[in-house]
Parts: sequence; structure tokens; C-alpha cells
Amino acid sequence: MSGALFTMDGSTAVPSELTRGPWDPNAMHGGPPSALLARAVEQCDPGPADFVARLTVELLRPVPLAPLTITARTLRPGKLVHWVEAILHAGDVEVARAVGLRLRTVEGSAVASPAVVPLGDRASGRVLDLDPQMIRGTGFWNANEIVMVAGEFGFAGPGGAWLRLTVPVVEGESASSAQRVAAAADFASGIGNPVAPTEGGAINADLTIAMHRPLRGEWVGVDARAWAEAQGTGMAEGVIQDDDGPVGRSLQSLLVRPTPMR
Repeated sequence: MSGALFTMDGSTAVPSELTRGPWDPNAMHGGPPSALLARAVEQCDPGPADFVARLTVELLRPVPLAPLTITARTLRPGKLVHWVEAILHAGDVEVARAVGLRLRTVEGSAVASPAVVPLGDRASGRVLDLDPQMIRGTGFWNANEIVMVAGEFGFAGPGGAWLRLTVPVVEGESASSAQRVAAAADFASGIGNPVAPTEGGAINADLTIAMHRPLRGEWVGVDARAWAEAQGTGMAEGVIQDDDGPVGRSLQSLLVRPTPMR
């Protein structure tokens, strides 16, 4: 599908229908605002510490399909370590914020790569074709190629998928490594859903991504699993990969309810 997730009008991001999420036809999926916040963290006060090693997104309330004003500021500058805060407002209401940690990279540092079971081959996976009853017309699912290589989307249990964002985050710009990972990582709670969507709902209120190197290429692998407790809370975890191996991990705090959220 052509287009972009957002079009910029000064410091305001105007969303397209490709940002829509599954819970409310007037609210976004968590991936687009997370990617937009990653962009703000990258672009705020550029300096030698430019690798986004951690991004913590707080989804304070449903993010509406409405223009979002972006602000960003440096919390603590540094040549080696740099912290940035970015905030999204819909009108006068703050809807999401993020704190990003940027690190300076060097050449020739020590290398340690613990073994991680790689995801299955995309060529032998199943292109995700969502049940129309699970979605609301055009949405963020139309902005991604999704290939399931383990588990079943829409069923409880661990799962693995490769995702490729097929449109820019912002019109006229190429999506960066950090933006692609932020856009894909929010899918972890769906790929490794702790409960079947027909039996309950698990929606995340946050997203934390930690990366030890940049993503290479356009495909983001997510090896996901999740937990749900009788008290109505849970957690989702994803191992983020590319074709060369692990890139980092994601964590999401989940609100779990015994009936489907509509």
C-alpha cells in the first residue's frame, strides 16, 4: 500500500489510516506512535552519541487518529551517553511519551554473542492473512508484511514472526533502524499472545526496547512469548532479530481481562 504512517506539518504529525489499531477504530496501534517517538529521540540535539540503545514508551492513553504535536528535549547531554525525552500531544492532552538512551559507538570493541535460537526461514513461513473479524478495515496491519514462522496469530501461546514495514514512518523519509524496530516490537504481545483474542484481551500500556546493535536490513524478527495472571496483569517479551542474529529485546506490561476488549 502506498502512502506513509504520518505526514509532517511543522512539528505536527498528521496520521493516515495506516496507523489504526485493533481495539478502537479511532485509535492507533502502538507501533506508529512508538516509531514516531523513536524518530524524535534520534533527531533531538544530534551528537556523537547517536545509537538508540534503549527506548521506553509510555502509552498514557489511547492515541487518537488525530494530528499529534511532537516535542523533544535533552534530559542529559553527553558525548558518550545522551538521554532524550519525547512527548506526543493530541490537542492539549498528552497521549504518549518516551525516554531514549543514546550511546556513542566505537570500532574494534570486544565482542560477545550468546547463542540464541534463530527464527525460522521467511521463505517457509506463512504470510499473515488476518481474520476480518479481528480487524477494522484499513490499519497498521496493511502497512506491514507479516510472515509467521512459529505459533499461530490469534491463538494463545509463543510465536515467531518476521515483519517488514512497507511504508515510511514519515512521508518523504526512509525509516531508520530504530524506527523499524519500534514499529515492529509492539506486535510482540499479539504474536506471543497469552490468551486467545476470542476468550480474553491483553493490551499493553508500555513498550521498552533494548538494543545492542542496529538492525540490518528491513526485516524485523520477533520471537515472542507472554504471561497472564488471574489478577488481570501480564507481560510480553520479544527477542528482536535480523538475518544476522539477535538485535535486542522488548518488554510490554499487559492489562489482561477475561472477555475480549472491543
